[in-house]
Amino acid sequence: MTRPRIRVAAYVIRNRAVPEVLVFDHIGVPEAGTQVPAGGVKSGEELEESVLREVAEETGLLTATVVRQIATENKPHPDTGQPRRTSFFFLQASAETPDAWDHHVNGDGDDAGLTFTCRFLPLPLKQPLADDQDAWLGHIDPRWTTVTGDSQ
Repeated sequence: MTRPRIRVAAYVIRNRAVPEVLVFDHIGVPEAGTQVPAGGVKSGEELEESVLREVAEETGLLTATVVRQIATENKPHPDTGQPRRTSFFFLQASAETPDAWDHHVNGDGDDAGLTFTCRFLPLPLKQPLADDQDAWLGHIDPRWTTVTGDSQ
């Protein structure tokens, strides 16, 4: 049996008039969909360290703080079917964090050279995120469960 890839995902929440979650889109790759910061855990890296690194790498945001781990999900990759285990975290961002910005990814990871358009969306979301990454938002606050037309 193939061992799952160990990953983390971040719900970076900014509290203003309504709570908002940080998301991004790949410039020039619309089929990737709107996502939250997420990625693989490096060898020897703690999960909390990894989630802060992924937020910094994918959005450039260096001031988010980890509040707590929300859930761990075992779900295959949507394209390859390879097993993965993703730990979802609730992080807090300052109310002064900008509304939106573009971030050019540096380094040598899979996202190196890509540019992401980052922005905050009010909660609850009106549409699901790519790969149902929003599935655990309701575990932070039930009012943050994504609004959908069907009765899940």
